[in-house]
Amino acid sequence: MSIMTEPSSFDVLAVVEEVWTTFLGGEPLVPVVPEADGTERVTSWDAAVTVSGAWYGVIAVSVADELAVSVTEAMLGLDAGGGAAAAEDVVDALGELVNVIGGNIKSLMPGPSKLSLPLVARAPIRSGGVVEICRLDLAWAQQRLVVTVGVPESGTGEPS
Repeated sequence: MSIMTEPSSFDVLAVVEEVWTTFLGGEPLVPVVPEADGTERVTSWDAAVTVSGAWYGVIAVSVADELAVSVTEAMLGLDAGGGAAAAEDVVDALGELVNVIGGNIKSLMPGPSKLSLPLVARAPIRSGGVVEICRLDLAWAQQRLVVTVGVPESGTGEPS
């Protein structure tokens, strides 16, 4: 048995689909084609966690406002489109979602490692010295999301 040094796109997709179905049920996630010029940015909300220890990585979920509210309503059992999801609820829901996705990806990698608390922001979360190794462009209920996994540019250790 070999030890992975990076999670595969297949494994990341399996984790994301499992977590998404467990938390949100309903419609499946569907792969979508990103814009050809790479300029598309679907996010109004970013949620991220880092893994540090035997493996270092950054896992992020990026969504637009509409999807952030839909996810929050589904996770909290609120009326869809009822406007009951406050910004604090969105932060909690997206934070929990990325936390569970990140924890499952961490479990695939060599350990021991620690998972950070989630960081959720209404702006892109940038992490210097990190290169993207996996990107999933997906849609749920016809709303786009992006899941990324990044590692330090050097390939080992924390970013500089």
